[in-house]
Amino acid sequence: MELWDKNMKTTEVVFEAVLPVLKLLSMALIGLLLSHPKIQMIPKPTLRLLSKLVFFLFWPCLIFTHLGPVISVKKFIQWWFVPINVVISTAVGSVLGFFVALICRPPPEFFRLTVIMTAFGNTGNIPLAVVSSVCHNEDNPFGGTCYDGIAYAGFSQWVSVVLVYTLIYHMMEPPLEYYEVVEEGTEIEELTELPTGNENDLSTPLLIEAEWTGIEDQRTEHCQTPLVATIFNSISDVSQSNIPDIESVREMPSSPRSYGCLAEPKVVRKIRIVVERTPINQILQPPLTATVLAIVIGIIPQIKATVFGSDAPLDFITDSLAMISDGMVPAVMLVLGGMLWEGPNESKLGLRTTIGIVVARLLILPLAGIGIIYLADKWNCLIADDSMYRFVLLMQYATPSAILLGAIASLRGYAVGEASALLFWQHVFGLVSISVYIFIYFKLLVTLF
Repeated sequence: MELWDKNMKTTEVVFEAVLPVLKLLSMALIGLLLSHPKIQMIPKPTLRLLSKLVFFLFWPCLIFTHLGPVISVKKFIQWWFVPINVVISTAVGSVLGFFVALICRPPPEFFRLTVIMTAFGNTGNIPLAVVSSVCHNEDNPFGGTCYDGIAYAGFSQWVSVVLVYTLIYHMMEPPLEYYEVVEEGTEIEELTELPTGNENDLSTPLLIEAEWTGIEDQRTEHCQTPLVATIFNSISDVSQSNIPDIESVREMPSSPRSYGCLAEPKVVRKIRIVVERTPINQILQPPLTATVLAIVIGIIPQIKATVFGSDAPLDFITDSLAMISDGMVPAVMLVLGGMLWEGPNESKLGLRTTIGIVVARLLILPLAGIGIIYLADKWNCLIADDSMYRFVLLMQYATPSAILLGAIASLRGYAVGEASALLFWQHVFGLVSISVYIFIYFKLLVTLF
């Protein structure tokens, strides 16, 4: 059965749309039941270990074994709209989040959080899980090329990670107006001991570590300071005496810039300080490393022939990695079930703002995505006659907020409970909204695209 068969009945489309989500929901319910305190077959430490396996093993293997065999220089160029679509969806979501903040009027310290949680969606494990679930049956509506959707979703990983560790990282810093400045002269040093960094500490929600395992080990004191607002401060009602001196976060005097003939412009120096405090070294996480490695190997024919393919000398290795990657979707959904059992954290965001973010992210943004992908198709920006390509692009607008935002909130010490609560409610209602929009997408791919 091909998706573009215009004779498909509505009931068939509904069945094809709901079935993948029912599979995922069933696995999540198993995780929820097995993590119940009265059963405790999968206790919280086990879920954390499973989350680590997903992050360091299953997820990278899935991306590598599906992206590497299909990528080439030609396809690398053809797929240019995949990462661009992530940027567009984030930009449109930011506009929606801004209007949600204006209409719902959250507490002032959570204005930026409202924008961020509406803007940045999960472009990682949820699209991969949905595509894998859709393609699991041999009679899937996309035919033999269905698993190319995993390659499309994996190809967008790098732009998502760059956005998180640069733009989102700095947007999630504590608001300067609500930040308690430490005494003058206190140096910013990396913390060597943190009570929350212990693996045996069960107080940290699973939502925090689901997509950034070991987040607590990366926390430093300057992570929880309003660096950008301090350096580029233009707030009239904040006393300059309460703002930490820029010199306290300046580079060491031994830098070659200190010996230059001309003084470094103040604006350039401020930008440099912000760049130096950006955790660029954290960008190469295992999923992104797998993406880069798959692309590099895939676009070089000589290396690709030795790694991928049934006649490749190293086929036994890639085949082993493919077998490992089969555990990714069940593990993700079991962890998600455990996260849902924990329930929402206490939030000061307000019911109206919470509803506004959920509605904007799960209902309005996917509608905007349909219009954007339709225009991109009409302007010949998309690959011709590839329904799965369009389906993955549409899914990038329909997912809940990225779970990684909870980790960033914890790292920056900003709105941790509010971010966790929003992620909980979005994933609960996302089970319904994703089913609805998969049905809509299937109908549109049959009739419109």
